Amino acid sequence: MAMFHQISSQNLECPICLTLFNQPKLLTCSHTFCKGCLEQVSQTQPNQQTITCPVCRKGTPVPSGDVSKLQTNVPLSSLVDKVKTKNPTCTVCEMDEKPPAVSYCQDCAKNMCKSCENGHSIWKPFSNHEVVLVNEVLSGKVPLRRRRKCKTHPSVDEDCFCTHCRENICSTCGMLEHMQEGHQLEKAVVHEEKVMKNIKELQEWANIKKTIIENHIDIIETQRNEITNMMKRLNDDIDKTYEEYIQLLSNRREALKCQVKRLSEKFEKELQTMKEESRRTVSHVNVMEELVTNGMKVPLEKDALFAHDTLCESLKSFLGRDDPDDQSPRTVTERAEKMSFRRYVNVYELFLGELEGYTWNIKADVELPDDRMNCMNRAADGKMAVGSGTGGIHLYSTDGELQQTLLKDVNLLESEFLADGRLVVRDKENKMSLYTPQWEKLEVTFETMSDDEGGYGGLTVDGDDNIYVSYRKPKKIQVFTPQGGKAVREVMCDGFEPEQIFSFQYTGKLIMRCESGVVCLDGKGKKDKVLKKEGMYAWPAVCRDDSVIVAWVKHEEGLVSIDRYTRDLEHMHNIVTDFKIQKSERKWYYLQEFESGEIAFCTPDRLYMLDVM
Repeated sequence: MAMFHQISSQNLECPICLTLFNQPKLLTCSHTFCKGCLEQVSQTQPNQQTITCPVCRKGTPVPSGDVSKLQTNVPLSSLVDKVKTKNPTCTVCEMDEKPPAVSYCQDCAKNMCKSCENGHSIWKPFSNHEVVLVNEVLSGKVPLRRRRKCKTHPSVDEDCFCTHCRENICSTCGMLEHMQEGHQLEKAVVHEEKVMKNIKELQEWANIKKTIIENHIDIIETQRNEITNMMKRLNDDIDKTYEEYIQLLSNRREALKCQVKRLSEKFEKELQTMKEESRRTVSHVNVMEELVTNGMKVPLEKDALFAHDTLCESLKSFLGRDDPDDQSPRTVTERAEKMSFRRYVNVYELFLGELEGYTWNIKADVELPDDRMNCMNRAADGKMAVGSGTGGIHLYSTDGELQQTLLKDVNLLESEFLADGRLVVRDKENKMSLYTPQWEKLEVTFETMSDDEGGYGGLTVDGDDNIYVSYRKPKKIQVFTPQGGKAVREVMCDGFEPEQIFSFQYTGKLIMRCESGVVCLDGKGKKDKVLKKEGMYAWPAVCRDDSVIVAWVKHEEGLVSIDRYTRDLEHMHNIVTDFKIQKSERKWYYLQEFESGEIAFCTPDRLYMLDVM
């Protein structure tokens, strides 16, 4: 068998990969291709349930889109296996027993044994023929030349190409068999050049397309990374919000427990007072009884008799008093029994709950050192810091006792403490300063607006120690970091003039006191909600659990009511109604909550402490 020539003539090569068939699969149009080649073709087609024949373009259904389920061309597969296992023999020798071939002439299309190869190489007409090793052809290292000898005229090259029949032919066949209408002949080399040019153009186009697609893949990967980063930020925001809510709930729990502790101490104190009073009564009876019984030891005369009679009368009178009221301690217990915890349920607000069954009362009423109170803040050590416009910060305990006065030379407009105990101060010239927890001034400069530019306003600090400074004239807020310098951003106040401002710890929202009402702003300065009451001035404060308390002041009557609200200014409960204060000339008040839960309300010249009773 002239192996390589016969392989071509017997169509044992796949039309796609141009090599011996590997797992040949038969299409319904009777064309056969390698399984792997059909899988590649299938991947390029939109519907992988049907494959289009690359030769005749007819469709063949592909079961479940799996090419391996197509019918195998068994006869062709057997023939290929037979060719693969049969060693090629010399096709030049004329003897019956052909010796094994060691080389192949691409021009003669002949297998040659070693002897024939030697003769072939010394014959001058064959000197320019291309001879390759059989093993290299079989291994695929050296491809067979595409142009072959004519099958009808074996001594002539297929030097022409019929565009109608799509096959290489020799010139003789062209004149004899391909002169009908529609047939067009061209030189094989010209056709090959066209094919190569077309292939080259397709390669260039494919390279451009691959570059475009690779760039598209890069864009996809970039977007994927961005989405990954965005999803990470979402997860981080979820985790941060979760931790913030946990902290808020913890703060609220501690606030409620502080209330329970204070109530417990009050009940305990009342009962202890009753107990001590009863002990003193028993001790008094014992003393009088002992004095009276002394008269039994000796006869009594004159003064001793008078004294004894007096003691007896006193004891008799004392013993005649009403017995202790057992109901009094029971009343204390009954008051405690009325206490309850009401869970707060609101789908829009996360809030633990509140205590019920107790009342608030004024614990202390203190006259301030001067009548120029401008601000009030919770200090880090549990005290309340009251700032004066004439100079100084006065520190008060929860009992209303003045503990200390500091920064006496600073005329305060506003002040606020950072988380680490440092103090930010805004003076009457709108200049800001930063002090250590030891009240030492730091070399930090804040580029705030002047009094002429901005006017007065408030000051607050959020949970990240960002410092918010409000200005009434331009109706805006500047945000600074503790490092000072220029404002890192500005927040417009939606047309409101911000007087006092308070920041929530975690939500980024702000509470403003302005125009006799309370305004809740989101992080971008947009109005969320406004609280107002006819004929009353509102003075708010944000508590450490991010609930909001608002003092509603009837200035002319000197009456104050305080209510508690959620972060979204939804009413929760009333704390105290119409407690009487000494009316001041200046309509400026401040409200704050102590770390331990007591409430401080400040007028320009007096400080009131409220606690549960």
